Amino acid sequence: QVQLVESGGGLVQPGGSLRLSCVASGSILSIYFMGWYRQAPGLQRDPVAGISSDGRTNYADSVKGRFTISRDNANNMVYLQMDSLKADDTGVYYCKIVCQAGASRNAMDYWGKGTPVTVSS
Repeated sequence: QVQLVESGGGLVQPGGSLRLSCVASGSILSIYFMGWYRQAPGLQRDPVAGISSDGRTNYADSVKGRFTISRDNANNMVYLQMDSLKADDTGVYYCKIVCQAGASRNAMDYWGKGTPVTVSS
């Protein structure tokens, strides 16, 4: 019904930058929230950044001032610009949206399959 596809992950040296992208497709009626989550090896999946339909953003303390989330409402896309990357930023990054889709009257969560990011020298 709704599919999310992330891209842009890879291997980068400490201090480097990456830009993640996520595109949502399917029978989407309205997207209320778009966000990025990170799961480091052996740990739980934690929120990194989120953006509401009116553009309000929030960030995990660990990424404030280094990461920037943005969205393209016309194309159902969300981006995560990651600068000054650290080894602790390593993990699989997942895109999540909260949207109304198809015949459902309720907003639901949808997840992508993730894109890996490795920060290492």
